Amino acid sequence: MFNPKYKLSATLLKAITECERLYGQIESLKIPHEIELNLERSNEINSSYFSNSIEGNPLSLPEVTNLLLDERVPANRDEKEIVNYFKILRTLQKHTEGQLTLQKVLQIHKELMSGVNDKIAGDIRNKTIVVGKYKNNSGKVELEIKHNPPTHKKKEIEQLLNKLIEWINKSKDPILIKAGVFHHEFVRIHPFEDGNGRTCRLLTALLFIKEEYFINKYFVLDDYYDVDRPAYSDALHSADKGNKTEWLEYFSIGCKYSLQSALARVKNALKTLKISERPTNREQDVIDILQQYKEVTSSDVAKNLSISRQQAHNLLKGLKNKGLIEKKGTTKSSYYRLK
Repeated sequence: MFNPKYKLSATLLKAITECERLYGQIESLKIPHEIELNLERSNEINSSYFSNSIEGNPLSLPEVTNLLLDERVPANRDEKEIVNYFKILRTLQKHTEGQLTLQKVLQIHKELMSGVNDKIAGDIRNKTIVVGKYKNNSGKVELEIKHNPPTHKKKEIEQLLNKLIEWINKSKDPILIKAGVFHHEFVRIHPFEDGNGRTCRLLTALLFIKEEYFINKYFVLDDYYDVDRPAYSDALHSADKGNKTEWLEYFSIGCKYSLQSALARVKNALKTLKISERPTNREQDVIDILQQYKEVTSSDVAKNLSISRQQAHNLLKGLKNKGLIEKKGTTKSSYYRLK
């Protein structure tokens, strides 16, 4: 059975503790639904840009933003890579039911490579692939190998993936340890001919979501990796010899960096709201109910908050006047939902 080697160092333990504290701070903020949706969309766009940029996609952030917001049909491979990644991010929730399986891994890779390289989409490689770059050494071009995966046979790759997935499903380690170990081990195995890094980052996001760390809703990791790509690569491959401590420290510090940035963005977004537009504490209670039930009547609010129907009506009217909810239906059968 797969058994990762790492040391719960002071640096690693501190980063894990700080990540939990920062995420708790974000969740404790009363974030209006409209701001939450805007942050989520912004994070999904940024993640799609950074994750593909790391792999050499030439599109700039403004180009990626325009492509995704305009929802136009991609015109070439570079645009198709972006659109595919974005679509998977937006539907990752469908993969959270049940345990992680090899079938889910293959499905995400298939969706990622669809229309980009259909020949290899969702198919584990059965050929030799190494990670490296070509260098000109005194006029002679040579391949500098940075990583040679442990095996190049399809059956053996499947076995390694299944052992990793089994460990993920059984491990009781903190999510930062589980996600970090998975991230490195997946890249080390390098199961596909192309798309390994992007598939790995999507699966890492999936693991966070399964543990109710709503990555991309509140924060992204890919921006930290893109800040210093050589540092990301060096830290990742530092674990190739077996000990994953250095990589896990880098990974957890990256999570802390991303959560700090996310907390600042959320606070800045809240500051931009006019005081008159912000929901009161009691109005926020109504918003919380609407986020749970999607549609409510004044009777529903009165029952849930143990207040009179007139008080419920006044709260709903206040939220409607602030533009945070909308009223639907006729007078006798009217109901409210988030705008």
